Amino acid sequence: MKVKSILVSQPEPQAGTNPYTQLADKHKVKVDFRPFIEVVGVPAADFRKDKVSPADHKAFIFTSRNAIDHFFRMCEEMRVAINPDWKYFCVSEAVAFYLQKFVPYRKRKIYPGTGNLAGLIPTLKKQRGEHFMLPTSDILNPDIPELLEKGNIKWTRATMYHTVASDLSDLSDVKYDILVFFSPEGIRSLLKNFPDFKQENTRIAAFGNTTQQAIAENSLRLDIEVPAPKFTSMSQALDAYIEEANKGK
Repeated sequence: MKVKSILVSQPEPQAGTNPYTQLADKHKVKVDFRPFIEVVGVPAADFRKDKVSPADHKAFIFTSRNAIDHFFRMCEEMRVAINPDWKYFCVSEAVAFYLQKFVPYRKRKIYPGTGNLAGLIPTLKKQRGEHFMLPTSDILNPDIPELLEKGNIKWTRATMYHTVASDLSDLSDVKYDILVFFSPEGIRSLLKNFPDFKQENTRIAAFGNTTQQAIAENSLRLDIEVPAPKFTSMSQALDAYIEEANKGK
């Protein structure tokens, strides 16, 4: 089956060149973006019930930009002053760079990882005796606590935001040739919004083990799996799939 349309279940990338616009131009396909999930902040009054406070820590682990946004929001709502001696440990350069929205970017206080938490563990281990705070959503990838525990890292989870399904009623249907997902919550949102969804000829592309597991648990068919031996990014996998599917178009 040829591919003419793709729906990516994420916000549209900021203006400028991105792999998906290049994909659309190369193969003359339509690429739309629509977030299937939304992030809602936990009010400070509710957060206080967990008896956890940024003021009680000096080192913080950030796994996403959302975690950074809600950490500093919570500090503001709780009237916790930003300590210039705090240390920030980020899973990637991109997440670390995002911190400059809130604090001066000082290399001696900001420690970027290589793209995932596993790559950050050796750096965390060097902070002997440190007790880290991990700002998270209410949904936490089980690999994260497993890695931290295995690395003998002392840490406290701080649930500062919730991940909820977006209202997709205006889509009326999801008749795209390929649907692209990056989290289990995206799959759950699809089925919550469209409980009668039938996959039929729609191809599903998924990034990550937990997303792929959610697809299997909901009896859907996984057509494009990332990462894979040949592909580390979703755009690479889509490029190769469309190239094959649209032969002789």
